[in-house]
Amino acid sequence: MMTVDPLSDANWDALVAEHPRRTIFHGSAWARVLRDTYGHRPFYFARFEGRQLAAALPVMEVSSPLTGLRGVSLPFTDFCPALGSARGGGADLYQMAIECGRQRRWKYLECRSLDGVWKGSQPSLSFYVHRVDLGGDRERLFQRLEGAVRRGVRKAEREGVKIDFDSGEQSMRTFFRLHCGTRRRHGLPPQPWRFFANIQRHLISAGRGFIATARLGDKPLAASVFFHDGRQALYKFGASDYAFQQMRPNNLVMWAAMNYCLERGLAALHLGRTSLSNAGLRHFKLGLGADEEEVHYAKYDFVSQQFVRDVDRVDGWFNRVFALLPLPLLRLSGAVLYPHLS
Repeated sequence: MMTVDPLSDANWDALVAEHPRRTIFHGSAWARVLRDTYGHRPFYFARFEGRQLAAALPVMEVSSPLTGLRGVSLPFTDFCPALGSARGGGADLYQMAIECGRQRRWKYLECRSLDGVWKGSQPSLSFYVHRVDLGGDRERLFQRLEGAVRRGVRKAEREGVKIDFDSGEQSMRTFFRLHCGTRRRHGLPPQPWRFFANIQRHLISAGRGFIATARLGDKPLAASVFFHDGRQALYKFGASDYAFQQMRPNNLVMWAAMNYCLERGLAALHLGRTSLSNAGLRHFKLGLGADEEEVHYAKYDFVSQQFVRDVDRVDGWFNRVFALLPLPLLRLSGAVLYPHLS
């Protein structure tokens, strides 16, 4: 076993590509986004069999004077399973990560896909995850949509809403403007522009994703950012102009993206995680014909030397405060806060 730095190992992505459970987050590009944006340091624990990668547990060290030093697998991801072989699993890598955490004085180690391999682990948080099977043809895909979603798609088309797909910086800037407004509406600060600029640079422009934008003439109504790796796509971020919600641009964005993925031979579209308490978002994703399951996180506390529960901090008094801030101050809040979060 050994610790690998995917940012300096030129073979890392080729090795990871051999694993069927890999996600876009296991590759070096996501590590580069986190390093370039927030300065996080990679500790990717790996076991090799000959020249092949048998198992891997990617961890980024998050260092903050406010929230402490800790290991996270991986920051700002929806899910990130350890990669393991049938023979060896990955239990030894979790132990290696624990030993590293003790030496480096981490407060905790959090992993965002509890798979039963981590000895003694128990869920700290749970979320819904949704996956759309893209098998079949366009008509089958459309019929799997809930009736209200199909009506929303047709309404957006009648209103003249069009979807364009792009990978350029200008499209990411359009998304970011919509994203800031959406986050304010939800009472949450946006991640800083440099986070999305690095995503566009290291992932989108490198052919590992795309941006879908709904427009009425020259007016952007909604936009979403998607990643893809192998035959799997992932919906990562979405935003819209609330003033145009009755035109249902979000419905059309998702429907068009599903077709875009289908035409390129992708087998599935993952819709990311959903808080157990967010019934509205859960209903929307199920309405896209998605299958649902739960993903569990695990968090080991080095002080108490045990697994601990956590709190899904999506709602609270802070929502009211952030919702009142002017957009420049809201963006500043995100730039100040997110380097300390994960």
